[in-house]
Amino acid sequence: MSDRIQKLLKKIEIRVAQGNDYFRMSRGSFRYVRALYNRRTLKKGLIRETEEGLRIPFTDERTKETIYLIARGSNGSYDVTIEGDIDKINRYSIRLPAEADEHFYGCGETYSKFDLTGEKVRIFVAEHQNTRRIAGKIIREKVRGKRPEKTLSFLNYESYYAQPTYVSSRKYFVHMDTDRYAEITFRKRGVVRLHFEEKPSFHIEAAESFEELSGRQKDLLGSYGPLPEWIYDGAILAIQEGPKVIDEKIRKAEEKGTKICGIWSQDWCGCRRTGFGYQVMWNWEADEELYPDLKNKIEEWKKRGIRFLGYINPFLALEKPLYKYAHEHGYCVKNSKGEDYLVTITTFPAAMIDFTNPEAYEWYKSLIKKNMIGIGMSGWMADFGEYLPVDAVLYDGDPEVLHNQWPAIWAKLNREAVEECGKKDEIFYFMRAGYTGSVKDACAMWTGDQHVDWSVDDGLPSVIPASLSLGMSGQTKVHSDAGGYTTIMHMTRSKELLMRWEEMNAFSPLLRTHEGNQPSRSVQFDGDEELLEQLAKMSKIHAALKPYLKKIEKEADEGIPMMRPLFYHYEEEWAYEEKGEYLLGRDLLVAPVLKEGDRKRTVRLPDDSWIHFFTKKEYGEGDHEVEAPIGMPPVFIRKGSELETYIRSLQEEF
Repeated sequence: MSDRIQKLLKKIEIRVAQGNDYFRMSRGSFRYVRALYNRRTLKKGLIRETEEGLRIPFTDERTKETIYLIARGSNGSYDVTIEGDIDKINRYSIRLPAEADEHFYGCGETYSKFDLTGEKVRIFVAEHQNTRRIAGKIIREKVRGKRPEKTLSFLNYESYYAQPTYVSSRKYFVHMDTDRYAEITFRKRGVVRLHFEEKPSFHIEAAESFEELSGRQKDLLGSYGPLPEWIYDGAILAIQEGPKVIDEKIRKAEEKGTKICGIWSQDWCGCRRTGFGYQVMWNWEADEELYPDLKNKIEEWKKRGIRFLGYINPFLALEKPLYKYAHEHGYCVKNSKGEDYLVTITTFPAAMIDFTNPEAYEWYKSLIKKNMIGIGMSGWMADFGEYLPVDAVLYDGDPEVLHNQWPAIWAKLNREAVEECGKKDEIFYFMRAGYTGSVKDACAMWTGDQHVDWSVDDGLPSVIPASLSLGMSGQTKVHSDAGGYTTIMHMTRSKELLMRWEEMNAFSPLLRTHEGNQPSRSVQFDGDEELLEQLAKMSKIHAALKPYLKKIEKEADEGIPMMRPLFYHYEEEWAYEEKGEYLLGRDLLVAPVLKEGDRKRTVRLPDDSWIHFFTKKEYGEGDHEVEAPIGMPPVFIRKGSELETYIRSLQEEF
C-alpha cells in the first residue's frame, strides 16, 4: 500500500506563478476573478528516499532557486510539505497522476454531480441558491416550460459546504491543508491538479477498502460522536405560528398514528414577512406575542415525548434589541469605514457577529445557552455561516483566510454551547454551511435550500449526490428538508413531491419536514387525509428502523457514512457513476422515485440477492423495472442480513 502512494508521489509535477484574486459578494454569492502572471513549470531533480519518506527537489530555471517537496510517512499515509521559497511566487499547482478510468468524489457538497471526473471544483464556501441562478431558472421555465433534467455548467455552481478533500475510486484520499481559496481540477484524464494560494501542504492516505479509508479520514478530520436517541423515534415536523397552531397540527397527525419525536418552529423568535415569504426575525429570544409562555409549553410537549427545536444563525435583525446591544459593544463585523458591515440576505440587510472578537463570541454563545437551551429546547437549525465578506474588517485575522473557516467556527460555537450546558446526549443541531473543521464540530448536516420541484440541479434528485458527496468528505450524518424549501412564482410544492420526498427521507438518517418560505402556497403534511396517512406511514417506518439506524450511526462515528454510494460495498464499474440510488448502511438499498408522475422505475441492483421492503419479492443482480406506487418506494433489503429478519417481524406495523 505504501509503495502505491510513493509511486504516485514520485510522479508529482509543480507549476508556480504570481497571482491576485478579486472577489465581489452579492447575497452570499461570490463573483471571482483570478489574475496569474509568470506561470512556469519547475524542473524535477533526483528523487531521494529517506527514513522519513521522500525528498524531491524542484528548480525554477528562471531564478535558479530550488524548493523541496518533502513527503513524510509510511504505510500508505503521507504528509506532504514544501521547504524553501521562490521569490515573488504565491500560487502553486500540484499535478498528481491518476489512472485513465479513475473516479473522484467529495470536495464538500456537490449537487447535480457526484462523480467529479471531468470537472473543476472551487473550494470557497458560498450561498448555493443565489438570486441570479433562481431568476434565470424561473425565466427559462416561463419561456420554455419545465425541464427538470436541465443542468447548469458545473463551473457556475457554488456550494454551502466546500472542503479541500477528495476520495479516489482507487481507495485513497487527498486533503489539502489550506484555508484560502483553492481549486481541485479533475478535467484531464490521468491527472489531478491542486491549486494552492499559499505554500502547499497536503495529506494523502490509502487503504484496502472504503470502510478502512473512511476510518483513516475520520482519524485526520475528526467526528462529532453519537446523536441523541430521540431523533430516531419518528418525524420532526416543521410547524410555525405559535402553540395553538402547533397543538392543532399535532392532534391531526397523531389521530392518524403519526410518530412525532419533535416539533421544529423556526419562528420561535418572531417572524418577518417579506417579498420572499414568511421569514424568521433574527432576534434570538422567544417572541412573547407569538409564543407566550414558551418555556412551559416546551416542557408540556416534552412530557408527551415531543421535543421542541428552534432556529439561529450568525446574523442579527437591525430593528431589534440584540442588535442594539451588539452594536453598542462593537461586536459586529466592520467595513473599511469602521461601520457595521450590513449584508443583504434575500430582501433585507442584517449585521454579522464577529467571532474573532472573544467577547462577542462568548456573548453569542450565551444567547444559545440562556435563550434556547435555557428554556428547554432540544435542538435547532444553526443556519448560514458562508457569508463572511472578504473585504470585511475583523477584530483579529484576515477575512480572505477566515472566510472558509467561518462556518466551522460557527459549528464550534454551537458545540461548545451544548457541551458547556452538559446536554450533548440530548440536543441535536443541524447545519448547511461547512468547511474542514465542521466534520468534528457540526452535529449533523442538512443539504440546504432545495427547490420545491423535481429538478436535477436543485430539487428532489439533487439530495442524493449532495448527501453522498458530504459522506465522502467525512460528514457521515446527512438529511434534507422533506418537501424542499424554495418557492418562487410558479415554482410551488405539489402533493406528489412532498409524499415522494417523505418516502426518501423515511429511509435516511432523519425524517424532518419543512414548510418552505411561502407555506400558504406549498402543500403541507396535513393538507388532506391522504397526506396525513402518508406521513403516518413514513414516520412509523422511520421509527421502526431505529435499531438499524443506531447501528449504522455507530459506524458513522468511526467515519463510515450512514448514506453510502453503491460502489462503497459493490465495486462494479457502473456503480462509480450512480447518483440516483444509495445504500443506507450495508443492508438497505434505496432507489427513490425522482420523476414527476412515475409509478414505476428502473432499478439497477448490484451483485447480491435483494428483498423488496414492501412486497417481499426477491430480486437478483441487474436491471429491474419495479412498480412504485406512492407509499411503496423501491427499497430493498440485502437477503440474509439481520435486517431482513427484523423487518419481516415488523411487517404488520406498516
